Amino acid sequence: MEDMRALSYGLGRQYFEEKDYRGAIKALKPVVDETPDDVGTRLLLARAYYHSALLKPAEEHLHEVITREPTEYYAHLMMARTLERQSRADEAAKHRRIVAALTGDDSHLAQHTI
Repeated sequence: MEDMRALSYGLGRQYFEEKDYRGAIKALKPVVDETPDDVGTRLLLARAYYHSALLKPAEEHLHEVITREPTEYYAHLMMARTLERQSRADEAAKHRRIVAALTGDDSHLAQHTI
């Protein structure tokens, strides 16, 4: 079964790199369902949802990543962008402040323009 997970993950990563985000979602979702504590795979799935403009599932998976790994700055950055794309700038600002604090880079405080 582990071989199938590795194969699905590899396929999902390939789809993502080829910008076939819907294909990446199909390949990665079963991996995340089977190994929900795998933060890296869940983050990649969230990114695929984000790039597919499926913002609610992206937000849900990013929330899970942040819950499991609160210092994962990229998850906070993606959460900020996801919330901004939903016109929720006030909520996004919190995540931008966390990113700036975690990275020491205040340029992350600026709202992402679409």
